[in-house]
Amino acid sequence: MPRQSLDDTALDTVFREAHTHYGFKPAPIDEATLRALYDLLKWGPTSMNCQPARYVFVVSDEGKSRLMPALSEGNRDKVHEAPATVIVAVDTRFYEFMPRIFPSSPNARERFAENPDKASDTAWRNGTLQGAYLIVAARMLGLDVGPMSGFDNAMVDEEFFPDGRYKSNFLVNLGVGEPASQRPRGTRLAFEEVAEVV
Repeated sequence: MPRQSLDDTALDTVFREAHTHYGFKPAPIDEATLRALYDLLKWGPTSMNCQPARYVFVVSDEGKSRLMPALSEGNRDKVHEAPATVIVAVDTRFYEFMPRIFPSSPNARERFAENPDKASDTAWRNGTLQGAYLIVAARMLGLDVGPMSGFDNAMVDEEFFPDGRYKSNFLVNLGVGEPASQRPRGTRLAFEEVAEVV
């Protein structure tokens, strides 16, 4: 038997009533909240517990000024207003941690180190999953989110990850959303259009 479902308030908060926010109130997010966010999202599953995502929480004016040149014109005001913008990246050498985080497979590190294509696929798939966990966890902690593409990955990587080990994936603005910044909810596809039971 499945566990009891969360109540409607929780489901609405995380999914059904949640919206992408394009503007934010000026209330800052303290470091304790950012740490609590990570401490929640880190429990989301990844294959072989590989945990390849890395996060840069850009909150300072200096940090924002470093990020701004890489953003598309339409995203600059969003990042400027957001109390925090998270660069969700992947660690291309995530497998170096495997002996500690997946000790049940003693040769896991070597399997990835010797197969760069497998390592890359694993990093991007699981790092993207972890970015999604960040979005869900943020909503569970009472934050609003605005995930974004629309930036020059190479510029972000050169500025924030100059040694080349980490690669930016996408951005997520965090804060208390400005309701007026929301857009009408986009239509979602029906079960019959996207799924089948076999």
